Amino acid sequence: MLRLGAVALYLAALLLAPAFVDRGLLFLIGLTMVQAVFALSWNLLFRYAGLASFGHAMFYGIGAYCTAAIIFHHIPVPFLAAVLLSAALGGLTAFVVGIIVLARTTGIQLAVLTLALSQLALLLVSYSSFLGRDDGLSGLTRPRLELGALSIDLTAPTAYYYFILVVCTAVTAALLWFVSGPRGRTLLAVRIDAERAAFLGINVKRQRILAFTLAGAIAALAGSLLAPWSQIIATDTMSWLTSAQPMLATLLGGAGSFWGPVIGAFALAFIGYFTRTMAGLSEITVGGILLAVVLIAPAGISGLAQSIAGRTRLLARGPRPEGRS
Repeated sequence: MLRLGAVALYLAALLLAPAFVDRGLLFLIGLTMVQAVFALSWNLLFRYAGLASFGHAMFYGIGAYCTAAIIFHHIPVPFLAAVLLSAALGGLTAFVVGIIVLARTTGIQLAVLTLALSQLALLLVSYSSFLGRDDGLSGLTRPRLELGALSIDLTAPTAYYYFILVVCTAVTAALLWFVSGPRGRTLLAVRIDAERAAFLGINVKRQRILAFTLAGAIAALAGSLLAPWSQIIATDTMSWLTSAQPMLATLLGGAGSFWGPVIGAFALAFIGYFTRTMAGLSEITVGGILLAVVLIAPAGISGLAQSIAGRTRLLARGPRPEGRS
């Protein structure tokens, strides 16, 4: 009940944000929602499939560049179709990469290999004139959403902000439904003990490829939302630093909780916003806070909050009466 109330409060705050914050802060909140979905896609691999990818930005960048190219080159594709196409392209790429990579390695070797593939993809983009080379694609216009006879203008920042909110909420809800069901429990079984899961008849390789494909599609969808919001997509979208963002968000928020990456993404944005004027000290501050969280609360912010809530409930109950076990 408490968790449901926290989610409702979170959604209410996002709904009311345009009425209380300036345009710059609204942009940051919209960007953080996209980053939260990106982090959730990474944690699907890490928390539920036991896979660590250091090159997850490859799929994020594929989605961003696909939508950006459609807008920049005025390709006659409806915006909603462009978003779905970006997600499908990211999922297809993840499926192919998963078949190749997961057949050969897991663990740290998988992490390093995905990082190498991500940097290769970045290099290919930097040599593509169609994708703007190193300069990227800029001046991207925000679209109109055509739904049959209904046309919704998303060119205004507030309108596109609400579009991001609706899509991110829907994706988060769908992902929560997925991991809470039989597929999620199967993935957890694979993560906990792959050999025992195989003995029970679970196709371990197939489940890992499924998780890899789904994570790539969700990351690409997040990237496609980013393109019209930032109105510029460059090669840093696929850099190793971008791949580190979902990992840091998950570490800070707590990988053991579904909501951990969301909490971590907003915590990182909060820290970054209030340390933006600290020239040369912002990165040190973020690193120091992450180090403190790892040492004090290894389960992240969400794990610390659950621990405090549990202790509070025990204190509220008071000591047990004598004679009771």
